[in-house]
Amino acid sequence: MNRTPREPITQRDVTRLESGQGRALLDDVVVEEPLEIRLGDEPIAVVMRTPGHDMELAVGFLFSEGILRDPDDLLAVEYCSDVTADAAGNVVRVIAPNADRAAAESARRDIYASSSCGLCGKTTLDAIRLLAPPLAPAQPVSAALLAGLPDRLMAEQSVFTRTGGLHAAGLFRATGELVLVREDIGRHNACDKILGAMAMREQWPLQGSILMLSGRASFEMVQKAAMAGIGTVVAVSAPSSLAIDYAREAGMTLVGFLRGSTMNVYAGEVTR
Repeated sequence: MNRTPREPITQRDVTRLESGQGRALLDDVVVEEPLEIRLGDEPIAVVMRTPGHDMELAVGFLFSEGILRDPDDLLAVEYCSDVTADAAGNVVRVIAPNADRAAAESARRDIYASSSCGLCGKTTLDAIRLLAPPLAPAQPVSAALLAGLPDRLMAEQSVFTRTGGLHAAGLFRATGELVLVREDIGRHNACDKILGAMAMREQWPLQGSILMLSGRASFEMVQKAAMAGIGTVVAVSAPSSLAIDYAREAGMTLVGFLRGSTMNVYAGEVTR
């Protein structure tokens, strides 16, 4: 049973101070709510997210955790109806009988994952590395192509434009063609929404693609890209040391501090 998705934006009373004067107004703010992800009837995780594209988020989460690996294993995704009225629209069930149950048990999250978390539910970094399939070495990408990606991503961030309060991830082809943009209060959720959308379209894996991030490039973001076969990750902010090390050992291209024609290349090759 499908239910109407919850809204990604709400309003709150605020007092704005300008030149010592205060005035009351309603401010658009981004919504943050828990989403419970179930594999069949088994709860797997609870993540804090911005409502919208919830089914893509659930599927992408399962793929990035290694619980699902083939889009053909995905039979159905739906909002759960056997929940309280308050939880309606906040619980998604994924039907995939061939899912990796051992990976599901390993990824189980018994506590709420914060919207900025990384590596929740993981026991060792080595275990995370083993999830990702081997990648073909990333092909060189041009600096001129990368320079235009942040503005193109920002142009698609409709919720951010109204609230200024969430992240985005964008999937581009190697030619620079924009494929998909997703927003969320959590960087990793925005990425999972993209992976889920592409898996549900049966466009998987995603070799030859570029993942553009509106914030920093953490280890988890680079690992999620690797799980999808994406060889190039670019971000407007900094990568972490572990993200750099992983990108280098996986043969990926990793670019940070992308500001127009200025960028830092941490792994791989960017042509001038």
